[in-house]
Amino acid sequence: MMKSKKRSLPTLLFLAAFLLLTPGSSLADRFKITRVYDGDTVMARQDRTIIYIMLIGIDAPEVPNPIDPQGQPYGQEAKDFLTRMVLNKTVKVKGYGRAPYPDNNILGVIYWNQKNINLEMIKQGLAEAHQEGLPEDFDISPYVEAEEEAREKEKGMWRLKEDYMSPRVWRKKHLVR
Repeated sequence: MMKSKKRSLPTLLFLAAFLLLTPGSSLADRFKITRVYDGDTVMARQDRTIIYIMLIGIDAPEVPNPIDPQGQPYGQEAKDFLTRMVLNKTVKVKGYGRAPYPDNNILGVIYWNQKNINLEMIKQGLAEAHQEGLPEDFDISPYVEAEEEAREKEKGMWRLKEDYMSPRVWRKKHLVR
């Protein structure tokens, strides 16, 4: 007789959320944003299901952390803007599968009032287009175009010009992630 494997409630909830956010899913895709961690990561809830969403296609400056209490320039501004846009609001989430790290994160695009919030972060100069490791069905081109326009207009972090450091480079330098 085969033993059934017991799964914890958080694991079952994550699996349910993962199924909800798989592209093409016919299940509900509306979640309430309950916490904003930084400019590209949020926590969301739907009934008893809690998910962590990494905003696909963007990389925002890093917020203060124990390794670097000052954080990266425009990191706090990115978090504050995202907070104003989505915290405590019911949003639509289009999922693109699991994030590479940390566990239980989902790659997704957040929509509020039919506005692509991921794209809005780039338009405001509070995130750059992140083009690595994207699923085939994700179109990065609007993100790249929005970044070029924000750079030209010197919006947000692009005001730093030659002093700007990509979040990816900043994390390596500061040993984050």
